[in-house]
Amino acid sequence: MKKIVSIIIFAVMVFSFSACQKYLNVNGNEDAPDYIDAGLYLPGILSAYQGYYYDIRSLGPLSQMMGTSSYANFANNYYTAGSDAGGEMWRVNYWLQGMNLENMINQAIEGEQWTLAGIGYAIKAFSWDVIAKYHADAPVLQAYEPGRLAHDYDYEYTLMEKSREWAATAIEYLEMEDNSDYGTYLSKGDLAYHGDKSKWLKFAHAVIVTDLAALTNKKDFAEKYAPALLEHAALAIDSNSANFTVERGGGGTDAQFSAYNNFWGTTRQNLTNVYWQSDYIVEIMTGTVPQYDEETGDKVKAAHKAPRSKWQLNPKQIICDTTKVDGHYDPRAAAKLSTVDGGYYDKMSDKEAIKDWVYYGSGFTGPAGPSGTAPNLYGFRNTTPTTAVEGSGRWLFRDDAPYVLLTASEIQFELAEALWKLDRKGEAYDAFKKGVELDMEFTGSHLNPGKPKETGKDADDNPIYAVGGGLPGGSMIDKSTYNAMASDYLAGPYVGGLSEADFTLSHIMMQKYVALWPWGALEAWTDLRKYHYDIQYTGEYPSKDNGWTISSVDQKWDTDPTKVYKGFYLAPAQVENRRGYYNARNEGSPCYRVRPRYNSEYMWNLNSLKALKPIAGDADNYQCSIPWFAYPGDIPASL
Repeated sequence: MKKIVSIIIFAVMVFSFSACQKYLNVNGNEDAPDYIDAGLYLPGILSAYQGYYYDIRSLGPLSQMMGTSSYANFANNYYTAGSDAGGEMWRVNYWLQGMNLENMINQAIEGEQWTLAGIGYAIKAFSWDVIAKYHADAPVLQAYEPGRLAHDYDYEYTLMEKSREWAATAIEYLEMEDNSDYGTYLSKGDLAYHGDKSKWLKFAHAVIVTDLAALTNKKDFAEKYAPALLEHAALAIDSNSANFTVERGGGGTDAQFSAYNNFWGTTRQNLTNVYWQSDYIVEIMTGTVPQYDEETGDKVKAAHKAPRSKWQLNPKQIICDTTKVDGHYDPRAAAKLSTVDGGYYDKMSDKEAIKDWVYYGSGFTGPAGPSGTAPNLYGFRNTTPTTAVEGSGRWLFRDDAPYVLLTASEIQFELAEALWKLDRKGEAYDAFKKGVELDMEFTGSHLNPGKPKETGKDADDNPIYAVGGGLPGGSMIDKSTYNAMASDYLAGPYVGGLSEADFTLSHIMMQKYVALWPWGALEAWTDLRKYHYDIQYTGEYPSKDNGWTISSVDQKWDTDPTKVYKGFYLAPAQVENRRGYYNARNEGSPCYRVRPRYNSEYMWNLNSLKALKPIAGDADNYQCSIPWFAYPGDIPASL
């Protein structure tokens, strides 16, 4: 009964009081109703995806998209057992959605509400795909068997197969004729698509695509998985209007419920000054990936100070460069990243000034990076953000920003990678360009420009602007300027002007990384693990003394044509600004999975964890167990 009451609370947060009261009055016992309409489950089920953003606190550092002083264990690719940190999506899957989602699906089928049943299966498919990529192995076949006190674990391939199966079931239901009267259950309670079946269909197809995209390095990808990926990609999300997002109302401190505000917004203060943009995302988005001396691992110092860098720049930048000619600058930097410039909001339409803005990325566990101190993610300062200065926030770091979960650009990059693996490079190139175009549009659509605030005139009668601009704070580039610079970039040498001869897998995967920053950290981490972090090894997969030792990781140099993520180096890599080491329990290995939630699995289901292979779930280095999707073949029985 507690679960039913919790769903009613979720519903009250979305629907008007009068609509809810009409529902409540049909129950014999208003305090503990014995039945609720299936549609009332939906707003709570979708709102539970804020848990995905909770877990980006761990996934951001693991994917090297963010630095953090809060989840430092994750920033160092190590996860300590005995904590629920990083276990929120586990909680979402098994509890917040869990039986609520099962009940919604079952009641919808019983009532021949095929659209709602299809929506439920699409959500279920997506959530299980997340669990498969995040935790790898988990109980799925016995997950909701009544009366069980322990659940056997299923291996990742079973989770992924079930995810695709449920997505296919969603498609079947969504394609059925449905004459049900949903009232406002879908128009108001569907916080993603407001009952638009065509978009839910595209989403269900997209779930199958993104699930299969994790398998592109499998030996049998071409014959076993690629045909389905291509088939469903043609039917999947293909425009930003169909992106899978969950709306947030915002409202700041005046909101009726704190959860109306995005988890990343300034009001909830969850990122405060303990998360920062990483040095890696800043380098690739500003064209300042340094060149390394392959003998010493040190960065090569510039003969004279290079633009925005004291090091010699890698001659092969993948995203953009520091040339001020139109088309060489990626305006997504001004939209997505925080800059130490622009805080007066007085240069938002000055293209040349914007190109000169300086960006600093953080270290792994602190704001100080190799070039300078990273500002907070809300603006231009390196102090704790406040609504007095940053207002409701900027871009996706604002109170009323939606939770972004899957986009059209992601699908296009996954299609491009699959086509590349099939040696269909011309088609891969077309999908790549479309992916960049879609992310450029997506990024611009979430701009919320700030505005300059004059406080007086100087001696020459020029306006003096207040630091922090006017309230609300917001993005530091206006939309028209962004759009003009975006057109230049798309026609420039890194997208439209990139020849097929120069087009590489790095272009696909690194542009996808930029498009996913930071909301898609799980998919970015999946790709990094799939390519084994660009570690140098022999055979089919890396291992101790074949890719890493107890104190260092051997990674490919950027000059290696097989290296996918140019400029990417793990903490123990033997290059300048790295040369760290992992906890001894990792035995030198980077992290490949996040342990399941401690208070459910290690407290109550430990024997099932112990049975896992090739590394048992209770082992000190279980977080280093390579998931099935990252093996070219089957999981080895032992290591």
